[in-house]
Amino acid sequence: MHLLKTLLTRFVQVGTLEVHDADGKTHVFSGRPGPKVSIRLKDRKLHRTLFINPELYAGEAYMDGTLVMEGTTIREFLEFAEINGNNLRKHPLQRILHKGLKGIRKLHQRNDAKSARVHVHHHYDLSNDLYRSFLDEDMHYSCAYFSGEKDTLEIAQQNKLRHIAAKLDLKPGQRVLDIGCGWGGMALYLAKVADVEVLGVTLSTEQLALARQRAIERGLDNRVRFELKDYRDVEGTFDRIVSVGMFEHVGIAHYDEFFAKVRDLLKPDGVALLHSIGRKGGPGATGPWLRKYIFPGGYSPALSEAMASVERSKLWVTDIEVLRLHYAKTLRAWEQRFQANRKKIMTFMDERFCRMWEFYLIASELSFTHGSHMVFQMQIAKKRDTLPITRDYLAQAEAQLKA
Repeated sequence: MHLLKTLLTRFVQVGTLEVHDADGKTHVFSGRPGPKVSIRLKDRKLHRTLFINPELYAGEAYMDGTLVMEGTTIREFLEFAEINGNNLRKHPLQRILHKGLKGIRKLHQRNDAKSARVHVHHHYDLSNDLYRSFLDEDMHYSCAYFSGEKDTLEIAQQNKLRHIAAKLDLKPGQRVLDIGCGWGGMALYLAKVADVEVLGVTLSTEQLALARQRAIERGLDNRVRFELKDYRDVEGTFDRIVSVGMFEHVGIAHYDEFFAKVRDLLKPDGVALLHSIGRKGGPGATGPWLRKYIFPGGYSPALSEAMASVERSKLWVTDIEVLRLHYAKTLRAWEQRFQANRKKIMTFMDERFCRMWEFYLIASELSFTHGSHMVFQMQIAKKRDTLPITRDYLAQAEAQLKA
């Protein structure tokens, strides 16, 4: 416990952390006035593993029930950890570990065609019933757009669809490619409101089956087609390309390949819209727990990393918008719905999974409220004069779509 105490002494700079160790002893670590949390360690090996890699082993221990809350909720504990998170890096061992993770991050983000399928299967083929239990009715698994304090999740997701459709500046009869189409919500929306033809591609068999079913149910299967296909294997040309929540799975070693493919697929007057989680503060690395259990191969890029590849592709960046708190609101809504449906989820997932999923949803939300994460929407074109030269058309288009 001695080594863990040295780490926690540096870690706690705001609030108070009370730790009941596996030997029955209590340790208190305090900093400036702030929240107070209390935890119990039920396995003695945590005295060592939490010192070595707390970002990985704290999550594992919570999943396994060997790190338990004492009069504290998991939300309160994770918020306390996020507030004090930067202090971990001040410990010499953690500084070395983080530097090492950044050094080998390309290896962690290996997303060639074979690896990409495995990584997608790990997360997106869990169960459509799971995702139905916490997503909005139209099943959008990405950041919503809250235009008012009273917006429900359903309204905010429809706001997002309109916002993106406006940025695509769609014209009747155009061909649209949706890279990483999920359960088809974006593709079906665009076909319905803009009279366009859409191809959606995904690597998830669960998503594909439901997207195709929904297209038939909505009478749009004549204009919307879904395929199980890697973006690198798509052929032909498109007037518009949209990608929402997929770029996080590309990996930094493949950014040049991704934007070169977008360039090759776009017609001369084509427009693309990329919606992705990003980070402020420059390049980093995906946390070890998130990478192992939730998003293997995943990474949220700094804008500087994405921009460098766009520049090398010779494409024009015509607009960038940063959404700072919209995903925090989205994740909070998801977590609330997940907890409300937890008993139902327990009929097809076990307690360990539910602990893992709530840890993921809450920690992700807090990374947007206290951490360095945000969402960016990048509009890209081949030609500088394809789109109007002021942003007035966006508000006009959204108003028309809403009407």
